[in-house]
Amino acid sequence: ISFSCVDSSLSSLKNCQSYINTGMDIATRVALDLVESFNDVEEVDSVENVMLEYAAMDRELNHYMTAIEETVHQIKRDKPENIPDLQYLVKEKFTALESKNSDTDLQANEKYMYFKDQLKEMRKQFRLQSGDGNESIEQIDEDIAVTQSQVNFICPITQMEMKKPVRNKVCGHTYEEDAILKIIQTRNQQKKKV
Repeated sequence: ISFSCVDSSLSSLKNCQSYINTGMDIATRVALDLVESFNDVEEVDSVENVMLEYAAMDRELNHYMTAIEETVHQIKRDKPENIPDLQYLVKEKFTALESKNSDTDLQANEKYMYFKDQLKEMRKQFRLQSGDGNESIEQIDEDIAVTQSQVNFICPITQMEMKKPVRNKVCGHTYEEDAILKIIQTRNQQKKKV
């Protein structure tokens, strides 16, 4: 049995997942902008609901891809004489995965947790800044820009989405672990300051 069509479909589903991730990144930036504008209540709650919807779509898509992959693996392993009903088998596995869903799954979504952390940090910054009337608008804008730049999941070295992000303790920048370690190693070999 050839699974090239199934592999192609899985690839398309992974593209859909990247669109969901992009939507979550955009929603995070919108929420941070809303906090910056002090429209902190209903609008941010609305964006949080959007984030939960994205998390639900991501979970459903993951379950569907897992169901497909497990079904294909099972068929390759069992090598049945007759071609089985792939649609039925996938639906059966997908339904079993979906039946285990809970609200805590959505709140454990990596991008949702990042969203909540960034929102909490931004609100904390604004509470501190609103208590100190001596701080200039320019300084507040700089702080906001730094916070929002941290939403970026693209490594400044590789220009690709980070799989294992690490943060520099001194400046707070985030890099792909392998890329920054390679630069550090190269600089050390050249006896240059890192």
